[in-house]
Amino acid sequence: MERAVYQRLDRLEQQHWWFAARRKIIETMIVHFCGRGSDKKVLEAGCGTGGNLQMLSGFGELAAFELDDEARTLASAKFKMEIKPGHLPDGIPYSPGQFDVVGAFDVLEHVEQDMESMSKLAEQLAPGGKLFITVPAMPWLWSKHDETHHHYRRYTRASLEAALKQAGLVPHYISYFNTFLFPVIAGFRLLRKALGLPETADDEMPAPGVNKVLQLAFGAERFLLGRISLPVGVSLFAVAGKP
Repeated sequence: MERAVYQRLDRLEQQHWWFAARRKIIETMIVHFCGRGSDKKVLEAGCGTGGNLQMLSGFGELAAFELDDEARTLASAKFKMEIKPGHLPDGIPYSPGQFDVVGAFDVLEHVEQDMESMSKLAEQLAPGGKLFITVPAMPWLWSKHDETHHHYRRYTRASLEAALKQAGLVPHYISYFNTFLFPVIAGFRLLRKALGLPETADDEMPAPGVNKVLQLAFGAERFLLGRISLPVGVSLFAVAGKP
């Protein structure tokens, strides 16, 4: 990603509605599929500036790796642990077969070899372990956000499921999410394109009241995810395991 994006993420990811609500959703999904307790070994692949580390540490022994030097430094300072340098698909700095939970949260869209990366992440799973993935959805929502974040693609449910299966994984659950706000986000992006309005960064901090409302709306989806599959959304959530 661009330097300014990492710096902006580091400032925002504790309070911004999207990051805060997504953390709650990720936490709820791990509990749903792996149970509570702090007895697990957890790996976050591509931890960025470290916004998920505190939450993930509540599940047990935590490991993480990150390609970008600046992001790794920011993450290590934020959460006092060693963040190893590493990359997907062939630069994972840990021995295979040891993790109960492996997370790649909005990471695979940054990697050209996404199927190969899923396969390598699957190798990190201990018997019975689960891989948790979030990715941006709906290719027609492509915007400046995707360009500044250096995305290769946005997914559909079908394309994500196909990639998981080709990587040798068994999908346990796939759903769109960020569904409640989808009409607003999609409508705004389409209107902006139709009117030829210039695109600006859409990950700036909104006013406090707006931020709170958006966080509550997005975060409420955690009560549905894992139980039903939502039909549309700005993002996709997948849980998979080895055969």
